[in-house]
Amino acid sequence: MERIWLLLLLAARAHPGSAQFNSYNCDANLHSRFPAERDISVYCGVQAITMKINFCTVLFSGYSETDLALNGRHGDSHCRGFINNNTFPAVVIFIINLSTLEGCGNNLVVSTLPGVGASGNATSVQIGNISGYIDTPDPPTVISYLPGLLYKFSCSYPLDYLVNNTQLASSSAAISVRENNGTFVSTLNLLLYNDSTYREQLIIPSIGLPLKTKVFAAVQATNLDGRWNVLMDYCYTTPSGNPNDDTRYDLFLSCDKDPQTTVIENGRSQRGRFSFEVFRFVKHKNQKMSTVFLHCLTKLCRADDCPLLMPICGNRKKRDVGSRTTWVPQSTSGNAVLSAGPIITRSGSLNAPSFQLNAVTSSLISGMVILGVMSFSLLVCSLALLHRKGSNSLVLNGVRNPVFE
Repeated sequence: MERIWLLLLLAARAHPGSAQFNSYNCDANLHSRFPAERDISVYCGVQAITMKINFCTVLFSGYSETDLALNGRHGDSHCRGFINNNTFPAVVIFIINLSTLEGCGNNLVVSTLPGVGASGNATSVQIGNISGYIDTPDPPTVISYLPGLLYKFSCSYPLDYLVNNTQLASSSAAISVRENNGTFVSTLNLLLYNDSTYREQLIIPSIGLPLKTKVFAAVQATNLDGRWNVLMDYCYTTPSGNPNDDTRYDLFLSCDKDPQTTVIENGRSQRGRFSFEVFRFVKHKNQKMSTVFLHCLTKLCRADDCPLLMPICGNRKKRDVGSRTTWVPQSTSGNAVLSAGPIITRSGSLNAPSFQLNAVTSSLISGMVILGVMSFSLLVCSLALLHRKGSNSLVLNGVRNPVFE
């Protein structure tokens, strides 16, 4: 009898028609097979993980969409997928919201490993891995002639990001496994503000900011699950938008900090804040304005892990200035460039103002000069005549009148 049922099952598989796939968008010639690795696709997003499973091979295996569930939670409707028959082939879609990923038994593991971070320095590198599986239920019998389906998935999120290019201008029977990488970098922004209230974003005047103007910066996460905090590890500036620029100036790195830089908040929330005074690069001495680009290497860490990643600062030797120009960013996944600004600062050079006279002004000045020369000439002539008259009077007084003789 069991052999008869097995033969009937194989016959049904060998003649899959409309009854086999019903009205779903499937091709009997292509999908009359058991699931394979290519039958599952995984997208590791910022807010959710989306998985699509070829529903045609599920039907061929003798199951329906209600038989598939996350991590064996077959009794929970929230852990099931839904059919999309508008694609070829038809698929079953599962969406895992990262804010509630543990709800259906998915697993989150954050691994902290010693290594080289995106900054090229020895540091603790963190990777967040979210994993789980989708399977079919086991029958309440000792044996089964249906294959048990198992789809395993995994998403790894590097938690070390380069936030930069911020411009400132200064004056089973069938098992499928899929592992993908995701990134949270699209949730990070580098913003500049006017003051410590962080309410109004910085507006740069056309003539630029005066040197030593205090600028308030924030690396902020948006639309990110609340389990993650922002930890700024290294912020520096370059005169160009190239983070590999040989000329750079560090604002802060671990325990080393520029005297004009103040770290206000770091690792305690989804926003890191600091302030610094704008400056100019000496290489821009012949320019009216100095261009500065701001770059920040940022980590995402769980609230409980952030304090463990913070540097312990005490008595330390100040970093040599030469080391400020030796770092080369690594091309690792998760690195990204974010922009804000520009900030324009005045170079501080002073040039004598130039004046251009119009025709009326020139005529008036010329007339005044001519009048002055004429007045001076008349004065000289008058003095000469008076001198001559005085001389004649003295001579006559010295000559006797001959009449009186």
